[in-house]
Amino acid sequence: MLEKKWWHDVVMYQIYPRSFQDSNGDGIGDIPGIISRLDYLSSLGVGGIWLSPVYASPMDDNGYDISDYEAIAPEFGTMADMEQLIAEAKKRNIRIVMDLVVNHTSDEHAWFIEARQSKTNQYRDFYIWRDEPNALKSTFSGSAWQFDALTKQYYLHLFSKRQPDLNWENENVRQAIYKMMNFWVDKGIGGFRMDVIDLIGKLPDAEITGNGPKLHAYLQEMNAAALAGHDLLTVGETWEATPELAKLYSSPARQELSMIFQFEHITAMWHETKWAGNYFSVPKFKAIMGKWQQELSAENGWNSLFLNNHDLPRVLSAWGNDKEKRVESAQAFALCLHLLRGTPYIYQGEEIGMTNCPVTTLAEVDDIESRNWANDALKTGHTQEEVIAGINAVGRDNARTPMQWDATDNAGFTSGTPWLPVNANYKRINAAQKGSIFETYQKLIALRKENDWIKYGDFEPVTSEATVFAYLRTYQEKKYLIVANLSDETSHFSSSYKNRQTLIGAAPESLNAAVLAPWQAFACEVEVG
Repeated sequence: MLEKKWWHDVVMYQIYPRSFQDSNGDGIGDIPGIISRLDYLSSLGVGGIWLSPVYASPMDDNGYDISDYEAIAPEFGTMADMEQLIAEAKKRNIRIVMDLVVNHTSDEHAWFIEARQSKTNQYRDFYIWRDEPNALKSTFSGSAWQFDALTKQYYLHLFSKRQPDLNWENENVRQAIYKMMNFWVDKGIGGFRMDVIDLIGKLPDAEITGNGPKLHAYLQEMNAAALAGHDLLTVGETWEATPELAKLYSSPARQELSMIFQFEHITAMWHETKWAGNYFSVPKFKAIMGKWQQELSAENGWNSLFLNNHDLPRVLSAWGNDKEKRVESAQAFALCLHLLRGTPYIYQGEEIGMTNCPVTTLAEVDDIESRNWANDALKTGHTQEEVIAGINAVGRDNARTPMQWDATDNAGFTSGTPWLPVNANYKRINAAQKGSIFETYQKLIALRKENDWIKYGDFEPVTSEATVFAYLRTYQEKKYLIVANLSDETSHFSSSYKNRQTLIGAAPESLNAAVLAPWQAFACEVEVG
């Protein structure tokens, strides 16, 4: 029998704290700033916030390099502020989901400081050391091994050299992490988003990073030690997941995670490599999304639904039309995504149609991944123009520019100088205007809360033109048709269904031989029989 969970009902909202709202004029978003905007999020209707890291950190990777898991970075506030955020969010029926970054720590974490002291230090085996490096590469460019002169060994870092990887084969590491997780559970959080969790089972000597053989045993152990008995949402970041792997993570019977983030729909749109830029293929998109819908259900797993996050370019600029059809393409993407089965995630600014923020020089780039790639690319013969083009297409700073609240200075984000420049279009695109994109998200969130067909209905793709994503949701003998023209071209849609009631969007008068305007999207209940 299906066990209904609170995260089946809600839409989640990701906050990147540095860029959300500054309360003290230092140009960096903070926890009091988030508290001041909770009513805005409540009016949107979201039921949870995924909070990117606010822990103590030297900020080599903007907080994903943690020096103390049980302390708050001073630029973000205090532990008292964090406790107030949890409490104030709860008053508005919003749960705080913390970012759990336990594949690696900062090189300034007390464990690593101790581990470097000697090969016999009690914390030495908290990390992964070898006498010689192998061919493993860092996601942030170059070798994944860094030589440490003090003990004359190399340590593993799958990301920045200032993010040494933890050794999950060491039981003491695992127990320390579970203890830390319980610290946060006891504070009343709603769960964890788990950063690159598919890497914790790595076998570096075999050059296995993702999906190592002990990965799921570790997650089941984690569940028993820190998650069981609590009504928590857990979502794992898993870049290489397939539907088959997703079932291992998220099948309720296996007692691991609630769901995962899969990235097949993202990576399928890259040219040869990520940095070669991206494109949008509607046939690929609907095939991938349809596959995941048909493979996963509430009984054998659960889908997450997203198009944007802090690591990706804004979908409106990457796949949509952020100029002439910004509003229409934003609404079309929202509608076709949010009426699928799974838990939707909105990334801050998505609900008002924020866009990419191109740079003209490398000096304007903050993101460590983009900077490292640029340095490597220039050394291997790429021109400065090619490098800038790659960063503007897929660089992570695109999503990290400050939230655009209103048309005042710095978009209402800060009274000081923002840590990353505000997008120049903020006077035209901001939350104070709200407008039809915001209203579309509001309505989609309300529809999900009120209708079990969105959460639990069967999914069936509907044959359509290449540029049209159409599908049917069936629940308790009722049928619902969702149609979105995901292109700048006029398209056609034809079916034998008759519109019983339009739920959202602009439905044509007839579903038989309908002409769809660019980015036209709608959902309707259709007659059965």
